[in-house]
Amino acid sequence: MTEWWVNSAERIGADLYLELSGPGGRRAALTRALREAVRSGRLAPGTRLPPYRSLAADLGVARNTVADAYAELVAEGWLTARQGSGTRVADRADHRADHRADTLRRAVRTPAKALLRARAPRHDLRQGRPDASAFPRAAWSACYRRALQAAPSEAFGPGDPAGRRELREALAEYLARARGVRAEPDRIVVCSGFAHALRLLFGQGAGGVLRGPLGLEAYGLGFHRGLLGTAGVRTVPLPLDEHGARVDLLGRERAVLLTPAHQFPTGGPLHPERRAAVIDWARARGAVVLEDDYDGEFRYDRKPVGALQGLDPERVIHLGSVSKSLSPALRLGWMVLPERYVEPVLAAKGEREGWASVPDQLALAEFIVSGSYDRHVRRMRQRYRRRRDRLVAALAEHAPHVEVTGIAAGLHAVLRLPPGTEQSALKAAAWQGVAVDGLAAFRHPEAETTAGDGLVVGYAAAAEHAYGAALEALCAVLPPG
Repeated sequence: MTEWWVNSAERIGADLYLELSGPGGRRAALTRALREAVRSGRLAPGTRLPPYRSLAADLGVARNTVADAYAELVAEGWLTARQGSGTRVADRADHRADHRADTLRRAVRTPAKALLRARAPRHDLRQGRPDASAFPRAAWSACYRRALQAAPSEAFGPGDPAGRRELREALAEYLARARGVRAEPDRIVVCSGFAHALRLLFGQGAGGVLRGPLGLEAYGLGFHRGLLGTAGVRTVPLPLDEHGARVDLLGRERAVLLTPAHQFPTGGPLHPERRAAVIDWARARGAVVLEDDYDGEFRYDRKPVGALQGLDPERVIHLGSVSKSLSPALRLGWMVLPERYVEPVLAAKGEREGWASVPDQLALAEFIVSGSYDRHVRRMRQRYRRRRDRLVAALAEHAPHVEVTGIAAGLHAVLRLPPGTEQSALKAAAWQGVAVDGLAAFRHPEAETTAGDGLVVGYAAAAEHAYGAALEALCAVLPPG
């Protein structure tokens, strides 16, 4: 079997991969390879194929071999050939009919519930999603260009697993100014986001930087609990009340994971007395506090809540990312570490493969230093506050019996529902094409108490032009008062 990459990008816009194999010589092999490429969809209808001479030179075959293969496939209806237009993949009606028939056959075999799940929602009110349409493309592009132009050549070779110095210095200044973090560049390790940070900290079994048992809030992301479970970390849920996590119930745990600025998903900051108490616990136990500062920039009706790390940089690991403030697509995050954890985390990170993109790091550094990050956060804070206010107003008008909590900060709110109505509300929402999360989905399976029934409504992701309709649809599926 012979495999060929046909480098005809200047003629067809992309490389053409052909696998020449089987009996019958080069012409038969080429005919089969082209036919299969069309049949499988690798060559889409309308794709222009290379001229005879170019393809023959790339494959190392005679020009007549290519011409004869093209002619055979034209005669069969796989290709079309017109003067001045070259040879192209045919737009064959029977292919479309076959595809429609295959789709229908799959649909008949698929249960109705699965089809409902597969159908894209009309209204996206899921939590944790920023407004993708608001990504600052022009400002980011300008910063990216400036960063690349200013970058030294060594930036594009092997570098520091802690991350680019430019970004760590920019983060140290920004986090100190905006979040009250006490950080030095040498204590910051750049990673690909919060989940990546957890993997680096806990690793697999006894090989991690940290070990369990780990205390964490009774409500949080199941994905994080699953990641920790895979690493062999036992998690101990802490009950929640109006003051946040019950850190007074911490005992022999070696670490605790908290969202102190804005508890996820129930909302609200950790009470100042509990902030001090968890630091005292960590000092007394020789333990460490992991601070997930996932949306600390977005607050509306309250004074800023500083980072817990500022109370004791040697007992708190501060974790952040740009997933909520800019975009989850960037895959950039950071850890601000106590000095004793820096080298172990870098050893866990290893060489190269665990690094975030250096050009993206340089661009983010420029984005922060230039003031573009601050301007973007302020703009988005205003936009999300308007979104939140519209949600609160719509509920006050159409569902005044529904209590809304957790709205002083963040990108989501919790709608408190009457007992026993959460699942029916979720089913009604799915039927109406409203994507929304139920509060029960975030509960730790070993938690002894519940936060009651409710919906976790993200108000950031829905398109601006469709937000009003999304709120109407949401109000329509809520249980009556």
